[in-house]
Amino acid sequence: MNSGLVHAVQLDGLGGALELNDLQSVAQLQAQNKPIWLHFDYSANDTITWLQAQSYLQEWEWQALTTDETRPRVTQAEHGLLLFLRGVNLNPQQSPEDMVSIRCFVNENLLITLRKRQLMSAQDVLQSLKHKKGPCDIADLLSSLVQRLTSRMQDVIYQIDEQLDAFEDCLDNHDGQIDAGVLSTTRRQTIALKRYLKPQKVAITELVDCQPSWLNDSAIHKLDEANNALSRYVEELESAIERAQVIQHSLSNQLSEQLNQRMYVMSVVAALFLPLGFLTGLLGVNIGGIPGTESPYAFALFVVSLCLLTGGIGYYFRAKHWL
Repeated sequence: MNSGLVHAVQLDGLGGALELNDLQSVAQLQAQNKPIWLHFDYSANDTITWLQAQSYLQEWEWQALTTDETRPRVTQAEHGLLLFLRGVNLNPQQSPEDMVSIRCFVNENLLITLRKRQLMSAQDVLQSLKHKKGPCDIADLLSSLVQRLTSRMQDVIYQIDEQLDAFEDCLDNHDGQIDAGVLSTTRRQTIALKRYLKPQKVAITELVDCQPSWLNDSAIHKLDEANNALSRYVEELESAIERAQVIQHSLSNQLSEQLNQRMYVMSVVAALFLPLGFLTGLLGVNIGGIPGTESPYAFALFVVSLCLLTGGIGYYFRAKHWL
């Protein structure tokens, strides 16, 4: 039993599938041109061993399928196509922008998919096969998988838009404080998603353009629809990046304005008390000749004079519209 095998099914051509318990019967089914979908965990040693043993996979092909890092692309192989895609990470306590890589080897009757972390899109397609509402052939299977990968991105992108809408409402209404950390996280998520969605769109376009013989019109239509959705998502992400930049700039301006207002108030207060401090300091020196030392009314007159001086300075500031 291969410990890296997640599931193995044979499509029945009617929307359902027959589950294969092991890989021993795969070669025989391939000889009979039966459509087969094999889904592996590429981090398992058994998976690498099995891939090495397949005569239709060259060394560079299985190495590309099991490498640690990939970017979305399509590559012509000797007996099929290599397709590398990404899906949003919807696993618990994981960040959506940490996208899950799925690697595919596909030809007319065989689809091998490999992933390391669980991918919900592959489970969606498998469930549709179990309910006999799934794809009927390999081309339909591949296009359905691409569609599920694309549709799973929609909710994540809508959440980013809603978060930015909330930030913009907060700025417009001045009814709350924007968390700069949350804004930075949202912007980082947006940039990370765009990093993979743009080349994924190109990869799907190249898959359609290379026109393999097994890719029928129905599958091409599904791939085109997925590509159109990806185009819209990329545009929305680009718009979200610009919106986040504007919000961040507005937030910086708002904080700078608040700081300037506080500094202005402190400067006005300092200007009001500067003459008072000078006079009290001048009369507080311990030398002879200070006026009023012998008069019982000198302190009261001095206090009244300070009040009048403060009022006069305040009136002057008011007249100059400094207050």
